[in-house]
Amino acid sequence: MRDQMIHRGPDASGIWIDKELRIGLAHRRLAIIDLSKEARQPMCSIDQTIQVVFNGEIYNHEQIRSELKDLGYKDWITDHSDTEVILKAFQEWGINCVKKFHGMFAIALWDSKKQDLWLIRDRIGIKPLYYAISEKKIVFASEIKAILSDPSFPRKVNEEA
Repeated sequence: MRDQMIHRGPDASGIWIDKELRIGLAHRRLAIIDLSKEARQPMCSIDQTIQVVFNGEIYNHEQIRSELKDLGYKDWITDHSDTEVILKAFQEWGINCVKKFHGMFAIALWDSKKQDLWLIRDRIGIKPLYYAISEKKIVFASEIKAILSDPSFPRKVNEEA
């Protein structure tokens, strides 16, 4: 699925899998704000409990970073990655962190402590985020063709949706 979207992120790719819980996140990177290797995705929290993949830009990430530093967040991996700001903001405020984000974004966050998956888009929906759910799994991507590339996923339209 990840490589179906190489054109969306030619700079790098990443994958994270928890085989025990049978969940994974993959990412194609188009480096815009932070070009460093440390800003690659999926990105995980220091305690390894939260994973994030992100497409877009948080315009006010520096302001949120400053607020988080004032709250005591000192262990930053990068100098200016908006992805890392999303991660730490979620740790501090939970899903309410989204209310602070100004920008265009599609975000997937996995919280392994609560075993919650959050799929989040900006208020206007500038960045695409498609998903499909079956009895056994959920898949999501920035393009439908990535979802359709999963041969194990049924191709059935939900006419009630």
